[in-house]
Amino acid sequence: MQDLKQFVVDIPDFPKPGILFRDISPLLRRHFTATIESIEQLFSDAEWQSVDAVAGIESRGFILASALAARRGKGCTPDPSASASR
Repeated sequence: MQDLKQFVVDIPDFPKPGILFRDISPLLRRHFTATIESIEQLFSDAEWQSVDAVAGIESRGFILASALAARRGKGCTPDPSASASR
């Protein structure tokens, strides 16, 4: 399996000094399927059988969670701790 870390770009001092932002846009643009496959492999088939839905947290998390849920035939939901009134 390809090392996907090389496609994550470090942007120092963004959005302010002292913060290291890790941009996954190049990873998603060039290796989306491999990224989803790698995330999927973090769990065994037995663990996946006990999953009802995949939760996506923040914007890129929604993209990853929905693709992963579709691949595994699971439901997808936004961050379960988020309030509908926000």
